Amino acid sequence: MTFETLPQLSRPHLADGGLETDFIFNRGVDLPCFSSIVLLRDQAGRDMLDDYFNAYIGIARRAGAGLVLESPTWRASSDWAERIGLSQAELEQLNAEAISHLRDLRARNDMPIVVSGCIGPRGDGYDPGEVMTVDEAHRYHARQAQILAAAGADLISGLTITNVPEAIGIARAAEDAGAAAVISFTVETDGRLPTGEQLGSAIAAVDEATDGSVAYFMVNCAHPSHFADTLRTGESWTQRLGGVRANASRCSHAELEAMTDLDEGDPEELGREYRMLREQHPQLMVLGGCCGTDHRHITAIAEACLAAPLADGENGSDGPPSRRTAPGTLSLA
Repeated sequence: MTFETLPQLSRPHLADGGLETDFIFNRGVDLPCFSSIVLLRDQAGRDMLDDYFNAYIGIARRAGAGLVLESPTWRASSDWAERIGLSQAELEQLNAEAISHLRDLRARNDMPIVVSGCIGPRGDGYDPGEVMTVDEAHRYHARQAQILAAAGADLISGLTITNVPEAIGIARAAEDAGAAAVISFTVETDGRLPTGEQLGSAIAAVDEATDGSVAYFMVNCAHPSHFADTLRTGESWTQRLGGVRANASRCSHAELEAMTDLDEGDPEELGREYRMLREQHPQLMVLGGCCGTDHRHITAIAEACLAAPLADGENGSDGPPSRRTAPGTLSLA
């Protein structure tokens, strides 16, 4: 699938919610270092992932929308192997299996599904810490991008990216692997990247450094209230935004970092805020969630943005029993 043939560029596609927060807080599953790739180590974990993704397949089908399935590889690059109890060889194998798993799900469902190979930041998802150079980021992310693309991912998505050099490095790694790239920045409550850079400047810098090779940009791991004003400028760079995966909570990253209870926000309100974003920016085609969101939030977003009323209990899953206290803290460190 090439840049030009990505179906989410021309018609709405839903995406899933916050996989890691859902499993930790709602389902009581301990994910070491927030890494969901460990679920692929055994059949029980794969079955849980099937249940999770099938809920979103059901929502998208009833909404008449496509679906972007994001691989559970956000925290699965080489630096994390030892910390999550895997050898480098095991980590690489699970990265490939993550894509195969999603491709199998797609083969069993007659509907438009895009398989996205997810790459997260090398370090913390909230704090850029020591920023790599572009060349360092390119070298670091190249291997994971190659594995995901070779396994059959339709594109490579860099999610929760906190700084420009790492975004450029991921985009170049995807290009080397022969895959379309998507870059999704996270922003603070002022709409700026954690480095302090303006979102528009960051997008322009990546486009300049990559000759516009990124298929589209997104914002994720921030609440719409944090960046809506930034988008209201209507400047040309906003047309490069193709999707949003927002947090359920209005809290800052620092506040979320300190939480041991999940702030699930208000799904209906979140749906209305997505609708307002799309009314102003109809090019926002990929609509999903991030921290604190689950199938209820994506259902509300589909109803608000796609005029697709979905009856209660018909979202593909009744969802797990509510569990608001996690085994650990909501840390993306």
